[in-house]
Order: sequence, then C-alpha cells, then structure tokens
Amino acid sequence: MKQYNTTAVFVAACAGMAFFGVTMLSLGPILGQLNQVVTGATSLPSTMSIGIIVGTILFGPIVDRFGYKWLTIIASVLALGGILGLAEFTAIGWLHGSIACLGLGGGILNGLTNALVADIYDDDKRAGRMGVLGAFYCIGALLWTLLNVFIADFHLPLYAVSVVMVGFIIYFCIIDFPQAKTQSGNAMDSVKQSLQLLQYPVLILFAVALFFQSGFEGASGSFSVEFFKNQCLLDAKSATLAMTWFTIGMALGRFPLGKITAMAGEKKTLYIYLTIALAGVILFTLCMGAAMAYMAMTLIGFGVGATYPVVLNYIGGTFRQQSGTAISLAIFIALLGQYTFNAIVGKAFSAEQFLTLPYMLIGALVMIMILVPISLHFSKK
Repeated sequence: MKQYNTTAVFVAACAGMAFFGVTMLSLGPILGQLNQVVTGATSLPSTMSIGIIVGTILFGPIVDRFGYKWLTIIASVLALGGILGLAEFTAIGWLHGSIACLGLGGGILNGLTNALVADIYDDDKRAGRMGVLGAFYCIGALLWTLLNVFIADFHLPLYAVSVVMVGFIIYFCIIDFPQAKTQSGNAMDSVKQSLQLLQYPVLILFAVALFFQSGFEGASGSFSVEFFKNQCLLDAKSATLAMTWFTIGMALGRFPLGKITAMAGEKKTLYIYLTIALAGVILFTLCMGAAMAYMAMTLIGFGVGATYPVVLNYIGGTFRQQSGTAISLAIFIALLGQYTFNAIVGKAFSAEQFLTLPYMLIGALVMIMILVPISLHFSKK
C-alpha cells in the first residue's frame, strides 16, 4: 500500500532538480569574481565535473536498496555545504572541497529526482511529469543566473539560495518518500544486480542516445558564446545573453511536454522536438546578428528539451524494479558524451575551426533520431 503523497513527493523532486540547475551553473556567473579573489579558481569546474560523475554513479544502487528519503536529505545537505563554502572560503583547497561537495550532491539529486518521478507515476502520466521536472532544472539555472545579473556581490545570491535550500531540507525531513525496492541480500548482491543490467541492449542503446544528447548540451553550452563572438562577430554581452535564451527555450519546451505527448505520442513528439532543434542549429550556423542568435538558441533549447524526459521515462518504465540503478548507468554514459564532445570541440576551437561546433551538433541530433526507434524496438521485447 502506498504510504506517501504523490504530489508532495513530486514537489520535493522538482525542488531537488532546481537545486541541480543551480549546481550546474553555480560557477559560471561568479567564476570571474572568484578568480580575482582566489588564485587558481579557474580549476574549480573540473572538480565540479568529478563530483557530479561520482554522485551519478552512487545514487542508483543506494536508492534501489535503501529508498529515497535519507539520500535526498544527505545530497541536499552536501549541496548546501558546497554553496556556503563558495560564499565563505577564500583558500583554494577549501574551495575545491566545497565544489566537490556541491558536485556530489548535485549529481545525486539529478539522477535521484529523475528516478523518483519515474517510480511514483504510471505510464500514462510519467512522460509529462518528467517534462515538468526537467523544466525545474531550467528554472533553477535561470533564477541563479538572473540573481547574479542584478546583484553585483556574488555572496548575496549564494546566501539567498542557501536559505531556500534549508527550507526544503526541512520539508524533505517531514514528508514520506517511496520505500526501497530491494531490501534483501548484501551490498555485493546489489553490485552484481547493477552490473547485470548491462546485459540488456535496450539500456545501452538508450544510454548511447543520451550520450549524444548530453554531448549536444555540453558542447553548445560551453562553446556557443565563443562561436557567436568569433563566427558571428557579436560583442561579449550579446553572445553571453544568447545562453539565457537557450535555458528559456528549454523551459518552454518542457512545460507543455505532457500535453504534446498525450496528443502525438512519445516517439512522434521526440521527432518534432528534434526537428525544431535541427532548425535551430541551421539558424545557428547562418547567424548574422544578435536577434538571429537569440532565435537560434531558443529553438535549440526548446528542441532538445524533450530528449532526457522521454528517454528516462522509457528507462524508468522498462526497469521498474531497478529504475534508480538503470537511470544511474544511463546518466553516467551520458556524462561521458558531454566530456567527449567538449574535448573534440575544444581542440577544434584551439585551431580556430569554429564551424566544427554546428557540424557536431547536427551529427548528435541525427544519431539520436537513429537510435531512438532502435531502442524502442528492443524495449518492446
């Protein structure tokens, strides 16, 4: 018998995903100021990436074996500690520790909230709720960016986010969460069960689709500003502002995802969204001014907004008894895509081959379009 309130748990998941949105962009708006105060601050993003990857690997087997509640609280406390550390510490060693905690907590919250929503909703509602959940990532990222745009001292936004996080940690302590799925056996049994998931081609195929999706998001997020400055000759402010339109576009795409999916079906919806993203990339390649850049980034953000919710919905529905572990493995492979794309495009930009970025983005979209129907074929089996 269900012992939790679905709406209350969904609110908790959305809050956790918004915190992950803050985590992912935590350094972007403040790294310049931080680097003026602390020598070596530019090395912090790599520590953040390691923390997120470790958190992504850890969360799945833990929630499947022990449930969601305490890991949600622990991950939020880790993220809160990282935020406060960024506000308080001026020694580079302590800052690396803080950003590692923030990345670890954020990585856990990202995967955990996706698995949580996949568990609490049935097939008819899951895709729409996953879309709304993904939109809260955009809300967290956008609000964090805007706070730093309008408040010059980066300490105040950090303290403001901390206060909100404390309130939600108390909320997490009060409400009930779904119980653990597997409570028998030892830790080694859990590891064996996790590795056994790798024998299913459907999980690998879905994960590879997310590999290209994450590579797309990583490369576009990391290099679009430089592309606009060098290829489209935009000034630094206009080029940076274009990234805000990417986040807005993604939020606009994810909020109505449930209704669009109900009308068109998940497969057709995904193709509609990816086609919009492809149109955005073409506009991105032909960019001849700030207005065109903003339109391109809005279309790209909107278009790629469906892939994660739709694919994770399929994974959660296919592997109901080990949804946390399955999503953990899929997101881990996806993060490898982000690293790979960033490395390739980074080398190309060093050689001033700026058109490599849109070509890579088009290639990623084509691969997702090819992999999704193949993955669905295996999922039906």
